[in-house]
Amino acid sequence: MKIILFGGSGMVGQGVLRECLVDPGIEEVLSVGRSPLGVQHPKLREVLHKDFTDYSAIEKQLTGYDACFFCLGVSSIGMDPERYRHLTYDLTMAAAKTLVRLNPGMVFTYVTGRHTDSTEQGSLRWARVKGKTENDLLKLPFKAAYMFRPSGIQPLHGVRSKTAWINVVYAITAPLLTWMVHATPNQMTTSEKLGRAMISVARNGYPKPILESADINTF
Repeated sequence: MKIILFGGSGMVGQGVLRECLVDPGIEEVLSVGRSPLGVQHPKLREVLHKDFTDYSAIEKQLTGYDACFFCLGVSSIGMDPERYRHLTYDLTMAAAKTLVRLNPGMVFTYVTGRHTDSTEQGSLRWARVKGKTENDLLKLPFKAAYMFRPSGIQPLHGVRSKTAWINVVYAITAPLLTWMVHATPNQMTTSEKLGRAMISVARNGYPKPILESADINTF
């Protein structure tokens, strides 16, 4: 299986990349990003690209792939609403529409979050934007598309946030997070479980298109 990965430098993307590289059934991972990941591995190829609204310059490099793991995302906290919509909805759909045209047999997996609003009518703007993104992805003619909605994620195997203080919090609370993963599977998962779940769903499918933390923890 050949994978395209977006957001490989983020905490979620790092975890997904790690699981792809250790999975013997994945032969290649193509990371699309604005800067190098700083990871060396025989399976890994990187394409550096600046404009995430237009992929015409690199389309030839995006063909021939079985699945896309879209882990690119931002927090809405303190962000202008229109910019959040652009970074969340517009960039995701630009990538998805390009990939479905180039790889009609592709499986597309998208990492959103708990409380995403599928009705697009709720009071939380970020949840409505995420809900519209999910809904419009599911309308595209991919082989299949799956929306992953983890709640809390414990980073494992050296996965780190780009934000220093968050790494400190994770380090201090590691024993508690480990307990929570086992005691509250509806609330917590790990970067390892999330990566494995995305790979399994891309490979074997899943009975429903939206996976919450409890679903993710079954893999």
